[in-house]
Amino acid sequence: MTAPAVHGPAQLHGPARLYGPAALPGPRGPLSAAVLDALLRAPGSAHPEEWPPVAGVGPYSEDLHLALHLCYELHYRGLRGVATAWEWDPELLRLRARLEREFMDGLRTDAAGGDDVTSELDELLAEPVGGAGTSRRLAESGEWWQMREYFVHRSVYHHKEADPHALVIPRLHGRAKASLVAVEYDEFGAGRAEDVHAQLFVDLLGGAGLEPGYLHYLDDVPAPAIAIVNMMSMFGLHRGLRGALVGHFAAAETTTAPSSRRMVQALERLRADPACVHFYSEHVEADAVHEQVMRRDVIGGLLDDEPELAPDVVLGIQATGLLEDRLAHHLDTAWDRNTTSLLRPLDE
Repeated sequence: MTAPAVHGPAQLHGPARLYGPAALPGPRGPLSAAVLDALLRAPGSAHPEEWPPVAGVGPYSEDLHLALHLCYELHYRGLRGVATAWEWDPELLRLRARLEREFMDGLRTDAAGGDDVTSELDELLAEPVGGAGTSRRLAESGEWWQMREYFVHRSVYHHKEADPHALVIPRLHGRAKASLVAVEYDEFGAGRAEDVHAQLFVDLLGGAGLEPGYLHYLDDVPAPAIAIVNMMSMFGLHRGLRGALVGHFAAAETTTAPSSRRMVQALERLRADPACVHFYSEHVEADAVHEQVMRRDVIGGLLDDEPELAPDVVLGIQATGLLEDRLAHHLDTAWDRNTTSLLRPLDE
């Protein structure tokens, strides 16, 4: 049963576009409000005293993650009406560093740590894995409205699928670099624009009766989903966190194939549009291969050359599981109460 076309609440500064810069969202607190206010002015006009305090705001808070997401989006497609020079504005970068420090402190505190990469990777192959509960719930008993909400949560990443991982390419070399590029080649459609995974997700949104415009639902997606994308961007943009990015990417590729298999079951049970099924069926086969490449060649090559990065690889794996579990808990809490998991419900 394919639902009729649905359009979420309009974002500030006009409707979302399929391509190009994202529309600006509304603020979620003083930090995101200060960033939005600055971005609508000329680059170079921000002053240190105008930024609200960051310390103690919480590593997973709505305000911090929207503010951080806005900073990172300047490195992707940009923000509508915002001058491109803000991407490297010194004062905004100073604020971003403070936001990142708060986030990283939380991840390092909550992750178990260690340097046994093999054990961490082996654990990913055992059930349950981070986030597996959501795909299992959807496969066994999920309803169509819950499936559509899940698509909205994931849209913040899948609109730019594999882009954060591409940031690490110039920070690698040798076997690790060549193998990661091979994985990315598949993610970007193997040279076919219509098969780029981000495009397949746009097709999925259309098939689900949802608005396909770029980051259209940013105002609706809470921090647990945004934090996962912020983690990818943070790891990718810092050379010193290249091991963490590789660990995260390996964790994602290892867990995606079984999760996608369950999503295919869920969507077939719900008689969803073929475009929805195709997005996940594509990931079942592709990511099963990618898992082996990431484990053997990317991580193996990286640690052969730089064994001192093993604790960072472990951090990337553990942080991914931590944040995926936080999102799964958020979804379960809302759905157990039969209420929306979004900041505002989708229109029926």
